[in-house]
Amino acid sequence: MALLEIRHLGLRLSDGRRLLDKVSLSLEKGQILGIVGESGSGKSLTALSILNLLSPEKFKYDACSEILFDGKNLLATKDIQKVRGDKIALIFQEPMSSLNPLHKIEKQIAETLVLHRGFNGKQAKREVLRLLKMTGIRNARRRMEAYPFELSGGQRQRVMIAMAMANNPEILIADEPTTALDVTVQKQIIDLLLDLKEKTGMAIIFISHDLRLVKKIADYICVMKDGKIIEANKAENLFLYPREDYTKELINSFFSLKNHNNIKKCETVLSAKNILVEFVLKKSFWGRPKEVLKAVNDISLSLKRGKTLGIVGESGSGKTTLGLALARLIPYKGQVLLEGVAGNVSKQLFRKTVQIVFQDPYNSLNPRMNVEDIVGEGLDVHFPTISKDERKKRIIKALYEVGLGADVAEKYPHEFSGGQRQRIAIARALVLEPEIVILDEPTSALDVTIQRQVMKLLQEIQEKRKISYIFISHDMAAVRAIADQIAVMRDGRIVEMGECEEIFNHPRQEYTKELIAAAM
Repeated sequence: MALLEIRHLGLRLSDGRRLLDKVSLSLEKGQILGIVGESGSGKSLTALSILNLLSPEKFKYDACSEILFDGKNLLATKDIQKVRGDKIALIFQEPMSSLNPLHKIEKQIAETLVLHRGFNGKQAKREVLRLLKMTGIRNARRRMEAYPFELSGGQRQRVMIAMAMANNPEILIADEPTTALDVTVQKQIIDLLLDLKEKTGMAIIFISHDLRLVKKIADYICVMKDGKIIEANKAENLFLYPREDYTKELINSFFSLKNHNNIKKCETVLSAKNILVEFVLKKSFWGRPKEVLKAVNDISLSLKRGKTLGIVGESGSGKTTLGLALARLIPYKGQVLLEGVAGNVSKQLFRKTVQIVFQDPYNSLNPRMNVEDIVGEGLDVHFPTISKDERKKRIIKALYEVGLGADVAEKYPHEFSGGQRQRIAIARALVLEPEIVILDEPTSALDVTIQRQVMKLLQEIQEKRKISYIFISHDMAAVRAIADQIAVMRDGRIVEMGECEEIFNHPRQEYTKELIAAAM
């Protein structure tokens, strides 16, 4: 008998729009079930339905829908509170949004221990410490006193796992638990889940948009699209004998590699010398720095015209800070020079020449401005005398160049998918016709098929305009597909730098080898 069984799960919005259509699946004891598909396919809605977490005012289930656990239909039982966090636990996709920013880690994990197991303060404290150590958090006693914003992405995800494991659940639902994490941290989280499964015997539902990642952990895989399960099979059989074209597309969603020409003969368009970025962590009573973090420590590099420099490394290595310094958006020591421009470059000319695309387009696009105003904002600053017709013409041209059209100009950011918002962010950078674009994790948290589309778009624009890119990412596969040169960062320094294929085929540093092995 299955531990959990979903039968004919149908879900629609209160206005009648269908979200899930006859979803059926079963989970055996000790099994890892993978659910894969793009954003909007219904993966997370299925997970939330298991614990009946969707608002009944907004969402309506079909009358025939059943989610059976321990002899009860979880969609109809009044005792669902006893199941949530106790028998079935859920790890949400974004730990920073799921953890309370006002409470310390100890209090947030202890809450479920007090609620479900009746622990007192001392008992809860001891158990929280044990759980944090179990999930591999270093300095666990100290981390108990930390707030969520004081932890890295990987540490926050481990806290979520500790919280989910607090009551020894029979089923753990992991909803995109590795999204936007470094490849090495992804591997650590996967290994941790496998280890916990072996120790406790729990079953796991592992939800992801990355089929290759699910292959590493799942025994059985369900592929979802448009609210339906279109294919289901044992993991090894699904990869060997996929039936559906969509499944084949997910399996083959590797990036096509770039043709690398000789970059040594190309002229330098930007150079950086001895870049140092420091953050004061602690000050004395008199306001003098007592503890300083060197986020970027004495880095020198150069960027060739029409080529891409990839900057890779784990979270906290200094990648984004270096990118912001190269864009002159934060204070730094050293020199950032535009080659071929005599004398000191004015701030306005530099801003026009060097544009940046940020990691999260939803947060970097103003929600109160429509697409036309977002893309045209740079034109208003750098070309204040431009006519309305010319302004409109340039905006539409940039939108078409990124695969959108004139019809999106009046819409707002919330009306678009993640991939579309990233295209808008790229259009905003391109409208000024820059020579250099700094791309900070432009494909993280996007579906693998959308990642491939964005990467192809960037390559086409580079070939057409001869733009130079600085491509910042923790995804070695994406960097290999687009970069001509690679700089590997760790603890604020470049530990290895060279031409792309040389780095991948003959890495010198152990750290570089670890990054490549985790990604490939």
